Amino acid sequence: MSAETLESSAAPAIGPRDLAGTGVFVSPIGLDGSVFGWAAGMDDTALMLDAYAAGGGNFICTADHYSGGRSEIMIGSWLRTLPDRDGIVLSTRVGKHPDAEGLSKRSILRAVENSLTRLGTDYIDFLAFEGEDPNIPIDESLETVDRLIREGKVRFLAASGFSRERILEVGVLSAESAYPDFRALFAEYNLMDRQAYETELAPLASQRGRAGLAMLPLAAGYLTAQFRTRDHVPHSVLYEGATRHIGRHGSRVLDALETVAKELGETPARVALAWLLVKPGIAAAVLRAKDRDQVAHALGAADVRLARHHVSALDKASAY
Repeated sequence: MSAETLESSAAPAIGPRDLAGTGVFVSPIGLDGSVFGWAAGMDDTALMLDAYAAGGGNFICTADHYSGGRSEIMIGSWLRTLPDRDGIVLSTRVGKHPDAEGLSKRSILRAVENSLTRLGTDYIDFLAFEGEDPNIPIDESLETVDRLIREGKVRFLAASGFSRERILEVGVLSAESAYPDFRALFAEYNLMDRQAYETELAPLASQRGRAGLAMLPLAAGYLTAQFRTRDHVPHSVLYEGATRHIGRHGSRVLDALETVAKELGETPARVALAWLLVKPGIAAAVLRAKDRDQVAHALGAADVRLARHHVSALDKASAY
């Protein structure tokens, strides 16, 4: 194959991915439960979850503090309609709910029991610590999760809002004391917010076997290319973060997205998601959607075949 042919060749469609070698396969587009009970009521939540499962999605991510626990309740209500809960990979984050704040043994045990009740399930596939707790020795937190894993209530451990140094520390403790290690790392990552993930976490994800999970992959809706000015941004809590991207840099990124999308006969949103899915260490892009149509549309990003020159153009336009 010539260099020219290699440069223009497109990547194959992206199928389910083994999350950090755990043997748990997740769809490359995950679903963010942060809108459930907040921007979406019970009926809309069920419609989104139905559309997600119907499109082949199986990875649902939430947190115990989302909408004071209502997100988990709504997901649990939907899970009970399924013939097989085991077909869904479920992640929830603990540490921020006011009834079980922090990462002490007591807080983690209480948080997990409450989450299991709200979700109506016997186990959580990936339990994530939501931010570091400087008041609690990390050994205590890890030992508690080890107990939960042995009891069958948790399968694997993940992290959100942890520094690179703390993640490395946990890795050392895990190797020395057989504590559970972080297998997945949640981080905000998209074409508008690249630096934190790429400089701090990407090396850990790609070189040390952790799975990167990209949150807000569409930059609060900005990368749909529908918001060129502040007047275009809908008055909705879903899009509050989009306005900070409006400007010269944002316009440059949208121009590149639209160019690639036009060439491929795709939408900017799908192209933005496809760009994430070819990035080192990224196992899934966890989508925050506004309705079932957006969910169904986004799932098609796994079929978008970006050539190397497409990725290069998007890299250059979004460089920080």
